[in-house]
Amino acid sequence: MFQRLRHVVSTNLPGVLVCGVIALAATFLSEHYGGPQLLYALLIGLAFHFLMGHPQVKPGIDFCGRTVLRIGVALLGARITLTQVAKLGVASAVVVVLAVALTILFGVLLARWLGRPREEGLLSGGAVGICGASAALAISSVLPQTKENERFTLLAVVGVTVLSTLAMVIYPFSLQALGLTPEQSGIFLGGTIHDVAQVVAAGMMLGPQAGDVATVVKLFRVMLLMPVVLVIAMLYRSHPAARAADEQVPLVPGFLLAFIVLVLLATVGVFTPPMTQAASDTSRWMLVTAIAAAGVKTSFEDLLKLGWQPVAMLVGETVFIAALVLAAVLGLRLG
Repeated sequence: MFQRLRHVVSTNLPGVLVCGVIALAATFLSEHYGGPQLLYALLIGLAFHFLMGHPQVKPGIDFCGRTVLRIGVALLGARITLTQVAKLGVASAVVVVLAVALTILFGVLLARWLGRPREEGLLSGGAVGICGASAALAISSVLPQTKENERFTLLAVVGVTVLSTLAMVIYPFSLQALGLTPEQSGIFLGGTIHDVAQVVAAGMMLGPQAGDVATVVKLFRVMLLMPVVLVIAMLYRSHPAARAADEQVPLVPGFLLAFIVLVLLATVGVFTPPMTQAASDTSRWMLVTAIAAAGVKTSFEDLLKLGWQPVAMLVGETVFIAALVLAAVLGLRLG
């Protein structure tokens, strides 16, 4: 047992250290100069793509891109409680569920129309519909591990991060011009912006009431990550590429079970606020490390091969979910 553990550590340590240093650099840049932490990690990782040719580094990078990623996604469950979800109200919850489902469906249809693989529609629709880069990474982890999917995942992470940052700036001013109430603004922001941090920032621009509503709606969207990834995992369980990557593919991936358990534990009050904060910080750090690994595994040349269609898909899906949620907020007078 100890010998096996020692072998795993020694095999993965060089690559893990590389990804950890990139994550540290990305964190430093984000804290001191502003900007999205995940995007910095991705861009720095791309600059170190040459390390993938080093046999001592590659295993650790693969470990960060898969195992560390899944642990990070699982830890997201510690910040979500069923009590928070109950505060939404039935109408708001239904709107959010429909918005996520229809955005993913729209992504699949858009991919077909543009002549792209269905996997790209699922991944981009899930990233836009649920929680940005975290959703892109989680969905990617249960899709067939092909070179094409890895390239598209990287582009999706860049795209949703940039679009989320733009939305954080544009949406609050637009909502003020429309004269929406703080509750309506919070539902819109939480139901449309991709990343959690940008949702909180945009909500706080409109006041604490809008910020609180936006955060709860966004956390509900994050909770929907579990059933969406579960369905996709089951759809691709018997895929040849999935079998090649893992001979015994479980019916329910372990990290999704861990996510569910953490949500239930958080609901019954097992976690104190410091524990919840620690889990959230650890999750964020692991996701930054995982995206650094994804960057190292991909080259700029590979990204350019994807063409303009993936960008059009991400923009189209972002406009789609924004229009859908806004129409529901105004039509149903939510909030």
